[in-house]
Amino acid sequence: MTELRKRMIECLQLRGLSERTQEAYTRAVRQLAQHYHKSPDLITEEELRQYFLYIKNIKKYSRAASTIAICGIKFFFEQTLNRQWTTFELVRAPREKKLPVILSIEEVHKILSCIRLPRYRVCLSTIYSCGLRLQEGIHLHVPDIDSARMMLHVRHGKGAKDRYVPLPQCTLEMLRHYWATHRNPVLIFPTEGRDHISLKTSTESMSKSSVQEALRAALKESRSHKRASVDTRRHSWATHLLEAGVNLRLIQEYLGHSSPATTSIYTHLTARAEQLAAVAINRVMADL
Repeated sequence: MTELRKRMIECLQLRGLSERTQEAYTRAVRQLAQHYHKSPDLITEEELRQYFLYIKNIKKYSRAASTIAICGIKFFFEQTLNRQWTTFELVRAPREKKLPVILSIEEVHKILSCIRLPRYRVCLSTIYSCGLRLQEGIHLHVPDIDSARMMLHVRHGKGAKDRYVPLPQCTLEMLRHYWATHRNPVLIFPTEGRDHISLKTSTESMSKSSVQEALRAALKESRSHKRASVDTRRHSWATHLLEAGVNLRLIQEYLGHSSPATTSIYTHLTARAEQLAAVAINRVMADL
């Protein structure tokens, strides 16, 4: 590790940013250095300006990727190198107003039934039934299951925030049945890893990529034409709760959203909202 990289990581740690954010920010700076084939502290402001134009116009980064690149590089130059450049006041990630893909309850069940290996089926079922992010689902620990209160303790979620979400009885029974197949004292979803360690003694959770691959295979087998991802299950769960009459403020807490504006997007995705819109449109057309 170079002294410059070490110093940046120390600055990130002092700011209290999570390990995932640290990795993303240092990767953004590394990609910048690789683009110009030189140490990032030797890059000029004009070169930086041209790089931001490159990732926008040539690479066509998404909003999420652009945000990480801008924030990571800005942190490095302003906090690690103490350079206050005007370019950072100008550059912004592109705005997007995309609605997430939503699966019906029937589609969720059909896709889950196409997942062959129990460990992936149980993991993805838990992610859907508890509204978890992929990272949160694969890293569930045995003490996180509060069967007395029928709640699931989600630790170190996005923004390093903990939260509780309801634990359905059927999900609890499914988790118990799966855990009995390996009896790992800590992890719900352990993996053998490259060394084929016993699941009972494993200290490593299953990988994100393996769960994502299992979902892709199930989508293909179910012949679903929707571009669904693991996060789609979380979006679908929130929409289904809203359709069932659950208060939006409560859904916000379950999802771990800081702002109610983030959660309010689901009000546009419910079947009820679509039905009301269709009725209104038909009335307008009938009056023409």
